[in-house]
Amino acid sequence: MLKSLARRFSSFDYDVAVIGAGPGGYVAAIKAAQLGLKTACIEKRPTLGGTCLNVGCIPAKALLNSTHKYMEAQKDFAKHGVIIEGLKYDIPTMLKSKQKAVDGLTKGVEGLFKKNKVTHIPGTAKFRDEHEIDVSGTRIKAKNFIIATGSEPANVPGGFLKIDEKTILSNKGAMELVEVPKKLVVIGAGVIGLELGSVWSRLGAEVVIVEFMNKIAGGTDLEVSTTLQRLLEKQGLKFMLSTKVVGAEMGNNSVKLKLEGGKAESVEGDKVLIAIGRKAFTEGLDVEMLGIPKDKQGRIEVNRYLQTKHSHIYAIGDCIKGPMLAHKAEEEGVFVAEHIAGNLGHVNYDVIPSVIYTHPEVASVGKTEENLKELNIPYNKGFFPFVANSRARANHDSDGFVKVLTDPKTDRLLGCHFIGPNAGELIMEAALAMEYKAASEDVARTTHAHPGFSEAFKEACLAAHSKAIHF
Repeated sequence: MLKSLARRFSSFDYDVAVIGAGPGGYVAAIKAAQLGLKTACIEKRPTLGGTCLNVGCIPAKALLNSTHKYMEAQKDFAKHGVIIEGLKYDIPTMLKSKQKAVDGLTKGVEGLFKKNKVTHIPGTAKFRDEHEIDVSGTRIKAKNFIIATGSEPANVPGGFLKIDEKTILSNKGAMELVEVPKKLVVIGAGVIGLELGSVWSRLGAEVVIVEFMNKIAGGTDLEVSTTLQRLLEKQGLKFMLSTKVVGAEMGNNSVKLKLEGGKAESVEGDKVLIAIGRKAFTEGLDVEMLGIPKDKQGRIEVNRYLQTKHSHIYAIGDCIKGPMLAHKAEEEGVFVAEHIAGNLGHVNYDVIPSVIYTHPEVASVGKTEENLKELNIPYNKGFFPFVANSRARANHDSDGFVKVLTDPKTDRLLGCHFIGPNAGELIMEAALAMEYKAASEDVARTTHAHPGFSEAFKEACLAAHSKAIHF
């Protein structure tokens, strides 16, 4: 009898079942399968890729790219001797271009699942016990689970604004508008608010961004944040800082927001985008039934191996602590798959880059000046403006700078901050240097191609321990 029960309860459908097919989930599933584990991935959306590929990072970047091209043609091409008459935009074509990118990438994940023999199971998962889940009526047993259910848009506290994706928008609705709003009020000056505010401002909308904090772009270095605000204001965006939204009045074709703390008592627009951040999504999983604790923000609590209370149940990405970044989730997915397979891995949380894809782009990795001051850590600072960079000047794209912070004793890089052309790509040299514990002198003594934007990073590193050549 005991042997029969042992056989029954050791019989699993899968070695690993991943709940959620966003960047963290689908990467974890692919890696687990590559490591020889029988793997399934459960996803409630009709397409794979999660928020990022479907309604987040990818469609936002597509629209940012399309509208940036329009802005360049409208304002910058003449500087290069390219004259365009009768310039106009076509929003339906922009939306088709966006959707083409989304469709191609989500189908690409389907192809990767087939290639790596990952079983895709459509449906919504709910735990029945610590080794069994129900997926839309079908029971599935797995030796290990990876919870990768991601996050959802957070709403303004108080419940006076209801997202309907017509007048009150989340990021999803803001990327599906078929007409340019006359006046778009954005609540939140973080990544989503700045990027989508930029999209519609470039097409002619009056954009006002209301922010509770006294700076834009959240945890970015203050010098970078101040510069970004100034440059975005030159592009036409308006900011109301240190201002709280406390109420709303719905009109026939507009919304009037009641404000506290700032210089104005109200602001009105025909569309309102709620972009105050995101919150962990674990609804319907029934992890509470298994005694798995969550924190006050609803995030699943895990140990350093990303295990929950039950060592065979892991959680990654937006539904646990840490920055809500697709690439952070991906690295955690790989780490967890390797841990399940008995291999060693790691995620260096001190070297996770972040990027804001406005124009200019903003990118950072490591500590800000404010972090170092708060922690009472001494530092040296290297600074180099893009106005002194040959490539940036030749391209007439020289707003911004590179700033590096280093240890005065070891010269090791503690933080690197970029605002300027191609910052989102340039940041990876800084991240790689920090991952391998490079000193600023190591970067400065490495030959960089001329003329290139990356020379600005080399010069900033030179300035951190000596003197820049070209500034």
